[in-house]
Amino acid sequence: MSKSSSGSGLRELSLADDALASCIPLAHKPMSAAQAGQVVPLLKAVADPTRLRLLSLVLSHEGGEACVCDLTPYFDLSQPTISHHLKVLHESGVLQRERRGTWIFYRARPEVMTALGNLFATGTLDGGPA
Repeated sequence: MSKSSSGSGLRELSLADDALASCIPLAHKPMSAAQAGQVVPLLKAVADPTRLRLLSLVLSHEGGEACVCDLTPYFDLSQPTISHHLKVLHESGVLQRERRGTWIFYRARPEVMTALGNLFATGTLDGGPA
């Protein structure tokens, strides 16, 4: 189900690509059942408090990428548990990963971050009706 990006070593998932196509602003037009079903895995992945914090830490880490060793000090969780949560974020398509020697570095997919942000866009600065 996964495919590799050319030459970069970063892995992306077609599941996320399908979901991205469905991330039209909710205020623009009603979402179909099929579109909602495609977006839900992305939302479920970031709905967990630990995974949301991990995503925030990766995004805010120097260079916008981090490995497990950079992230474990922020949690009262074991390294395997942190790795599991990172795997969920990767499998949903939210994070890319790249192996460098024995370490795996994670980076948020910018197109997913943009699509998720746009999903809740109202079209106005004040959040009111467009």
